[in-house]
Amino acid sequence: MTTQLNNDQTLPQHVAVVMDGNGRWAKKRFLPRTAGHKAGVRATRRLVELCAIKGIGALTLFAFSSENWSRPDQEVSSLMSLFVSTLNSEINKLHEQGVRICFIGDRARFSENLQASIAAAEEKTAANTRLRLNIAANYGGRWDIVNAVRSLSRKLAAGDISGEQVTEQAFTRELCLADQPEPDLFIRTGGEQRISNFLLWQIAYTELFFTDTLWPEFNDAAFDEALDWYATRQRRFGKTGDQVGDVQGRQAG
Repeated sequence: MTTQLNNDQTLPQHVAVVMDGNGRWAKKRFLPRTAGHKAGVRATRRLVELCAIKGIGALTLFAFSSENWSRPDQEVSSLMSLFVSTLNSEINKLHEQGVRICFIGDRARFSENLQASIAAAEEKTAANTRLRLNIAANYGGRWDIVNAVRSLSRKLAAGDISGEQVTEQAFTRELCLADQPEPDLFIRTGGEQRISNFLLWQIAYTELFFTDTLWPEFNDAAFDEALDWYATRQRRFGKTGDQVGDVQGRQAG
């Protein structure tokens, strides 16, 4: 799903981002990795503002993957502390901007303090509609799929559904982000060109944009570059280019 602006630039309705390169940004400056993560918060803040300003409906950020627990204990501890402090310091401003915050992922491993902050942020912003900010924390695409399988298995065992009712649509309804359009644009910063277990089911038809820009340096111009690239893409969803072109021509007329 896309949104057409008055300037005829086609914008994605849902953007998903892997925010990579904080550690390398800090290393280049002979700073601790934690400095890179703090610098990354500023880039995140600005991206949220830009999405709200441009009328993008949803932004999903890969904040902490289920694999990130394998990082050094000190870095994980610093990330958790930064997570709590950032959430508490940003929540009021996000609420004023009309941003609804939603967390996806397994919260059970987080501290009680962090879990309480997450719940408070979601409750405070629940009625906001300007931008849906999804924060993937302790999230993995495979974890998401396994959870969906378990949920459908329970319904099958209880007799609530039949085997014939296990369809792609039924499966999708059990996943995180099931109540939102699937991402139109995936952005990964930092030069790596892989998905890294992020929204594996949901990005089946998403346009993938990779940039060498390190996350703390991802600014207005870098986002515009990704959006300009997206605007050149012809989204076919299995159709031919001629079919899509005909439909777009009729809609424009």
